[in-house]
Amino acid sequence: MSDDLLSSLNPPQREAVLHGDGPLLVLAGAGSGKTRVITHRIAHLVRERNVPVHEVLAITFTNKAAGEMRDRIRALVGPTASGLWASTFHSACARILRIEHEAAGYARSFSIYDDADQQRIMRNVLRDEGVDPRRLTPRAVLGRISAAKNELRHPRDLAEEASEAHEVETARLYQRYQDRLIASQAMDFDDLLMVTVEMLRRDAAVRDRWQRRFRHVLVDEYQDTNHAQYWLVRILAEPGRNVMVVGDDDQGIYSWRGADIRNILEFRADYPDAVIIPLEQNYRSTAMILNAANAVVCNNRGRHPKRLFTERTGGEPVAVVACTDEHDEARMVVREIARAVAGGHALDDLAVFYRTHAQSRVIEDQLVRGGIAYQVLGGPRFYERAEVKDLMAYLRVVANPADREAMARAVGSPKRGIGPVALTRVAEAADARGVPMDAVARDPDAVPGLTASQRDALRGLGGLIERLRDMDASGSPPDRVMERAIEDSGLREALLADGPAEAGLGRLDNLQELVGMAAEYTARAEEPSLSGFLEEVALVSAVDDADPDGGRVTLMTVHNAKGLEYDVVMVTGLEEGLFPHARSVDDPDGLQEERRLCYVALTRARERLILSHAGSRALRGSRMYTIPSRFIEEIPDEAIGRVRPPVARSAGAGLPIPVAPYDVGDSVVHEAFGEGIITGVQQKGRLIHVRFDDKERVLMADMAPMRKVAG
Repeated sequence: MSDDLLSSLNPPQREAVLHGDGPLLVLAGAGSGKTRVITHRIAHLVRERNVPVHEVLAITFTNKAAGEMRDRIRALVGPTASGLWASTFHSACARILRIEHEAAGYARSFSIYDDADQQRIMRNVLRDEGVDPRRLTPRAVLGRISAAKNELRHPRDLAEEASEAHEVETARLYQRYQDRLIASQAMDFDDLLMVTVEMLRRDAAVRDRWQRRFRHVLVDEYQDTNHAQYWLVRILAEPGRNVMVVGDDDQGIYSWRGADIRNILEFRADYPDAVIIPLEQNYRSTAMILNAANAVVCNNRGRHPKRLFTERTGGEPVAVVACTDEHDEARMVVREIARAVAGGHALDDLAVFYRTHAQSRVIEDQLVRGGIAYQVLGGPRFYERAEVKDLMAYLRVVANPADREAMARAVGSPKRGIGPVALTRVAEAADARGVPMDAVARDPDAVPGLTASQRDALRGLGGLIERLRDMDASGSPPDRVMERAIEDSGLREALLADGPAEAGLGRLDNLQELVGMAAEYTARAEEPSLSGFLEEVALVSAVDDADPDGGRVTLMTVHNAKGLEYDVVMVTGLEEGLFPHARSVDDPDGLQEERRLCYVALTRARERLILSHAGSRALRGSRMYTIPSRFIEEIPDEAIGRVRPPVARSAGAGLPIPVAPYDVGDSVVHEAFGEGIITGVQQKGRLIHVRFDDKERVLMADMAPMRKVAG
């Protein structure tokens, strides 16, 4: 490789590029130039070691990243790069299977089914198996099947291990679903991995052919690989074992979608002679930002030790802002945006992060009021989310019986077995009688052509709308009407049943956020009413962006921030129970992933980083008094630009948080976990470590359903 290319690399990067044969793990810290290392490594293999380009397999996780990798390699090695396999795992497997279709047991023209195809098949499976899709949705079943396939588990494996009725049911539905795929000569995306791995395991000739084809395997973002991807890499890399994996265990944040952090943590267990090279020089962030990020992530156990540094001088300290509540926090976001723009930053250089989608609503409202253009990355704006529109449809019908679009949406959310044809018949009957559709729904027997189940479903819906309308007429506040709609419509049950628990709870949080918004409206409006609330929402959600050509501030969850970077980053909601999330506080593995998530958030910032927490926040329909996240407490004072206020003062309106007087050694009884012993106390008694029979847990003293036992 020419000296000019090597001269652009720092010593650890150069060592990785010039590595000889054998396994190599590159621990690439955030902003450390990992893509440069991978592309230069491939260029070195091709140009200096005369490895044919078609003998190199480069894997990354997105088509965009794969395309960028190909472009960079083409710039380094010229036209010969056209023979390089640089693709995602799924694309590489699809190419292999087209070639080896006979060994895989498929026609060469096999179909690859997308999400819509999978949903359609599963709906038919549920219908044929007599499973009520309102009890068990197609998305929920497909989520379980996907998790099994990523673990290379067949229906028979699930059946053999099943100990409960729902596990037996999942195994049966998995088998029926797979039978239909095979009958159609089709695979879903998980099959692309699973079928390829099993073919390579089963057929020695095929395995040998592809092992000789790919003498060098390079994998990016290795911390995000699942079990099937792990085995694909391991099989292809044998027997030469020329495998280079690049990743950062401190950025492993996708366990909820099957990623296994052990793949990178235990790389040397698989390859005892592996060379491990850490890339610790960061080219993105200031030293202040890196000091904060390092201090947080070093509290995780079982990680590969590394500490990011930069040669950049200067930089602002990390700002920690204590806000009264989420509205004060949103106003702070607007002020910081104004400050950044005044300092010469474009709007698209700025980002606002949050742990859950529901947090965006208050921030979006303030941005609209401030005339600030913004975009929500990784999802629609708050008022455009499907579950929000579903709930709003019920309210619109209650307030305006003539709103047929809202009625049609309410009929189908959740699904009631009333399709377009039946809905048209209801509309025609309403026209004939000169009444709203919900009046016909209350008396569906007069509508011709409906089945008994459709009449029952319509009657139930019509009755619900009538009850909600009576509540509104009697002066019930909009938030109470909404709570009844969520419960009695079946929306809550449908959201919790539809897909992974994390997604369902997140969508339910969005509905509770809307309830909280309605409660706030009721508190401030002179004459609160449902129609007044709907008008306010319509006006806020319909405002156009002020300057579509001047860039947009980006809003996103921290999970969606992975791989991105901005000049100015605001991380909001750094409070115990929110970030780290309440579901992770008493789970050591979950808490470590939350800390990695925080590390990802901090290392997205190039120049300025603002962390905020609120003394109180409306969460899931209730106002909670909160304490700052332990992650803020883990940042050293010298990296913070303003003195932290006392915790009690940050609780909003000067109210201290009542804390139970727990001490180390106290015996306690928890409603769920039983008897335990206090082993540690943090944050002036607000966080307590308790050793129960099953494990040690970290609990919030003022929220845990627990009492001290007299000694």
